Amino acid sequence: MTAELGSFALILAFALSIAQVALSAGGRLRGSAALTGAGEGAAVGAFVSIAAAFAALMYAFVTSDFSVANVAANSHTAQPLFYKITGAWGSHEGSMLLWCLALTGYGAVVALTGPGLPWRLKATTVASQGCLGVLFIGYTVFASNPLLRVANPLVEGASLNPLLQDPFFAIHPPFLYSGYVGMSVVFSLGVGALIEGRVDAAWARWVRPWSLVAWSLLTIGITLGSFWSYYVLGWGGWWAWDPVENASFMPWLVATALLHSATVTEKRGAMAAWTVFLALLAFTFSMLGAFLVRSGILTSVHAFALEPKRGILLLDILGIAAGSGFALFAWRAPSLPPGGLFAPISRESALLLNNLFLSAATVAVLFGTLYPLIAQAAFGAAVSVGPPYFNLVFGSLMGAVLLILPIGPLMAWKRGELKGVLQRLWWAALAAVVAGALVFAFHEPRKAFAGAGVALGVWLIGGTLTELAERARLGRTSLSEAGRRLRALPRGAWGMTFAHIGLGVFLLGAAIDGTGKVETAKVMAVGDQVDAGGGYHLSLDQVGQVDGPNYLANRGTLSVTKAGNPICTAAPERRFYPASGQTTSKVALCLRGVSDVYVVFGEQRTGANGQPGWLVRIFWNPWARMIFLGPLLMALGGGISLSDRRLRIGLPRRAAGTRGAASLEPAE
Repeated sequence: MTAELGSFALILAFALSIAQVALSAGGRLRGSAALTGAGEGAAVGAFVSIAAAFAALMYAFVTSDFSVANVAANSHTAQPLFYKITGAWGSHEGSMLLWCLALTGYGAVVALTGPGLPWRLKATTVASQGCLGVLFIGYTVFASNPLLRVANPLVEGASLNPLLQDPFFAIHPPFLYSGYVGMSVVFSLGVGALIEGRVDAAWARWVRPWSLVAWSLLTIGITLGSFWSYYVLGWGGWWAWDPVENASFMPWLVATALLHSATVTEKRGAMAAWTVFLALLAFTFSMLGAFLVRSGILTSVHAFALEPKRGILLLDILGIAAGSGFALFAWRAPSLPPGGLFAPISRESALLLNNLFLSAATVAVLFGTLYPLIAQAAFGAAVSVGPPYFNLVFGSLMGAVLLILPIGPLMAWKRGELKGVLQRLWWAALAAVVAGALVFAFHEPRKAFAGAGVALGVWLIGGTLTELAERARLGRTSLSEAGRRLRALPRGAWGMTFAHIGLGVFLLGAAIDGTGKVETAKVMAVGDQVDAGGGYHLSLDQVGQVDGPNYLANRGTLSVTKAGNPICTAAPERRFYPASGQTTSKVALCLRGVSDVYVVFGEQRTGANGQPGWLVRIFWNPWARMIFLGPLLMALGGGISLSDRRLRIGLPRRAAGTRGAASLEPAE
């Protein structure tokens, strides 16, 4: 009965989303506060209904109700409770319901908050969000219902994919989808602003908090997915330019450009049309990612589905939503005001250049992702676009972004002085050159990429600290006064500082790990020893059997030493899941500062002396943890910026007794 109630709640959410569109649009057209209020109530009702449907699905998983097809395909009685719960979004159907939960949740927040929004813009935004709800909830109801029953229930389920039975991957989709779908609010605000003819500084300030929320959550989601790939798949790497990885990365790049562009629009009223274009594009790439992951056109460990028919429906949704948004943009953009003028040397120009390179980098990733599919469809040729292309093309474009990044915050608005900015950055440039030269001279193996990456990372961190020192007038006033100035800085400035430093930390880790990784592989019997990268020495002490909750494993115990000193005991496993018949590896990580000794226990083989042995692979991954620490600092920066009072006060509001946008006045 619970599944039927969940299906009913899902259908009710679909109906409420239709009502949300009709009531909000009708209220906007007729100037009726009662109708727009009812539309906002429908938005909240749609969220409550989707939450009820999602709760019904989770209940079916927790109780192992194998009469529900989705549970039978993705759960098992022996599966730990945590993975029963997270199995609710471990399939195509469940993940789409999670998508709808996030979509309607954001819609409900927009409906319940945003008192500073002009009522017409708010009504149009709620209606636009409802249109997206109709498309995606309708798809879930009619093509992807996760609560459907099976005619002949099974006694036992097929179990969740063992690769997904990992705590980091379990929380990866909620963060990723919260970031993906958070872009829908920015999309709806863009549509609303185009309809109302209002894309200005006030609109940019309304857009920025939503962009920051989505960008920060997407950053965390991508980082969790990358860490899962790093320590679960057992290949020693963290990013493979997999098409599904790229599908999540492209919205992040566009959202990054949007955050910088919206700053220009807010501060100077410039680049308004470009900012609203990015607002539409960010969610378009999110929808493209949903299509790529679920259409069956990609073969990836990250992909959810192999059903082209449902993929076509998602492509239709992409075409309807994005096509409508960009058609509206093409119609209304020419009538938008040009905004403030600025000199070629100014902060606006630096941010514009930043946006152009970020956009070009996004296009490069899009081309590398889709070209093999296009070539296969058009010419029947199997073409592979791999890391060499992405590293060269994307890396070169992002290198330009990173060179510009420390310069922009030190430039004045409207008209700046490049010579003075470069003089203030001399020590950061010197530190970058020295660090890059030292790495190139002494880092093994000697590669220019390592030196360039470290130089860019130091340049970015040094430039960010220079900007912070300039704000505090460090060296030109007393330390106590400089400290007071730092404490008085708005949180948005601190958020930018953390985000830029986090990017620099990531660059340092990627440069050293990408060039200094050392792999060693050996078939080892108990008592065998091996020398690995970084000067580490490993010996296989014993191999034992482990009975897990839903798996059987061989566990190797290896002593890790360096120069005769014990470092750690590694215990990697080779797991077999009887329910699915799949075998996986559990990697052992020995943390050494910001580096890892990474040990993978492989299949059983015959050793050199004829005794039973196991293939053991050891990776020395220098500075690997900085790759994951950096993005977390970036997300923290986004969170700090969100707490800035300037994003909560000073928003335009209606004057008493008026309702039109022309009568807006600043909030006190």
